[in-house]
Amino acid sequence: MGLAQRDTEHYTVGDYLTWPEDVRYELIDGIAYMMAPAPTVFHQDIAGEIYFQLRQKLEDHPCRVLIAPVDVVLPRQNETDEQANTIVQPDVLVVCDPDKILEKRVRGAPDFIVEVLSPATASHDMVIKRQLYEKSGVREYWLIHPTDRVLITYRLEGLEFGKPDMLELKGETPVAVLPGVVIQWDALVSRLPKPD
Repeated sequence: MGLAQRDTEHYTVGDYLTWPEDVRYELIDGIAYMMAPAPTVFHQDIAGEIYFQLRQKLEDHPCRVLIAPVDVVLPRQNETDEQANTIVQPDVLVVCDPDKILEKRVRGAPDFIVEVLSPATASHDMVIKRQLYEKSGVREYWLIHPTDRVLITYRLEGLEFGKPDMLELKGETPVAVLPGVVIQWDALVSRLPKPD
């Protein structure tokens, strides 16, 4: 199941910035997708734990880790933020270029993005956002499936993502674009509900 579209109109980030904040949207190529309702506690635990581990490991590193909700504008060449037609809110992101971090948003592709899947967002994150992140130049993209305890990783090879790796959420997984940084899974997985 995909996320519902606001309507059939095409919008810019300038339009997005005028909308009330009580309903959240992402814009992808001008299409407004209504974001899922508040995530589950387990979704937030996973995102929070990954943020926490990355934050600790990047303490004295120039790369910066952020957690949703943070707007990420992905403009085409020479577009201002207001002219751009794509703005997303990844669950966890790492940005290594300090010039991309502005006061109210990130402008340009993060180096590393993590999305935690839920039934409401899985197809959106696995298809639409995967294509967007590839096209935008995100260097590494992780999709975490909490129920099945599976991690799917994509790494940019030239202009496209290479073949995905599918891994169990156990032990540790290195973040390829952040040498020396690994995510530890066992304590986190022990807090998740048992699979049916």
